Parts: sequence; C-alpha cells; structure tokens
Amino acid sequence: MPAFFPSSTRFTRAAQSVDHLRQIIEPSIRLNDQGAIVRSVQSGLEEALAKRLLALDDRFFEIKAGSYARRLLLRGTSLLYTVAVMTWAAGQATPIHDHSGIWCVEGILAGEMKVTRFKLIQQRGELFFFSAQPSIHAAVGSSGSLIPPDEYHVLENGNNSTAVTIHVYGGEMDHCNIYSARSDGWYERSYHQLGYDS
Repeated sequence: MPAFFPSSTRFTRAAQSVDHLRQIIEPSIRLNDQGAIVRSVQSGLEEALAKRLLALDDRFFEIKAGSYARRLLLRGTSLLYTVAVMTWAAGQATPIHDHSGIWCVEGILAGEMKVTRFKLIQQRGELFFFSAQPSIHAAVGSSGSLIPPDEYHVLENGNNSTAVTIHVYGGEMDHCNIYSARSDGWYERSYHQLGYDS
C-alpha cells in the first residue's frame, strides 16, 4: 500500500524518486557496454529499493481488472530508455514472453512475485521449444535482469496482496512476442502490442 503522507509530501517524494532513477540510469547507459549497463542499473536499483528511496504516486498502486496494469514512470530524453511500473492484483501473470531484444532490469517495490525463466532449446520458424528453469520467489528489494538472447520469462503474483514492480528498459518496449503452448510441447510465437495504462 502507498505510504500515508500529505499530498504535497507525496508529490515531492515522487519527484525525487524520478530524479534518483535518472541519476542511476543515465550514467550507467553512458558505459556503452550492455553487460556493464545492466549490472550498474541493477546495483543502483537494488540500493534504492533497500534504502526505500523510491516513492510513487498513489495511481501506481491501483490494480486493473483482467490483467496487470502497466504505467509509464520515466522516459529518457537524450538517452534511449524507459521506466515502467507494473501493478499486479492477486493471481495476475504474464504469458511466456520475450523483450523484443531489449535489455531490462526489474525490481520489486511492493509485494512478492514468482519469476520463471525459460531457456530456448530449439526453434522451427514460429515454433519454439523451451526448458523451464527453476522459479524464483522474489520479495521487496529483489531485482533481476534480462539480457537478450536470454529474454524469455513469466512473471506472476501468486499471493493474495497487490505487488508493484519497476522495469527499466534499454529502449521503448512497445511490443513483444508471446508464446502459446501447444499439445506437442512446442510453443507458437505471436506478436503482442504493448501500451500504457493511464
């Protein structure tokens, strides 16, 4: 749940949070090496979460019926990156999906999430064969990263309380591919357009 501060204090803390994220992300991106960028962003995000430096407006805690909510928090101006906040009601989850070749760092601001990665074993055109990796149950302050081509996973809120996650992308992730299971153990790829909730 959001912290109970006067509205002016919430606004100030939220603005400070966005500025703090810029200070983490933008020097990291200037490293010009994907692995170094991701490690730097993940380290900075973990520290910010551990020290509770990130406060969000109440709207980022509002759940959406039918699916998780995806809201834009920050978009780089001179550098190409975006930060999205996702809000998950109990039981909400993604299908298996990729990240369109874009690196991502994800952290948990509230609640808990189950994260399952999938290793691509074989591809035949639009058909994919995956091996599910052991699931991780991540709590507040936890973070993870995806660096293509290792970019396939499922996120799920398997608890009874709301979860809120922060996602830093190395670009504008406006689409991805989702993978639907077939009866023969293969998964079929399909294009999925992404947007933001108000």
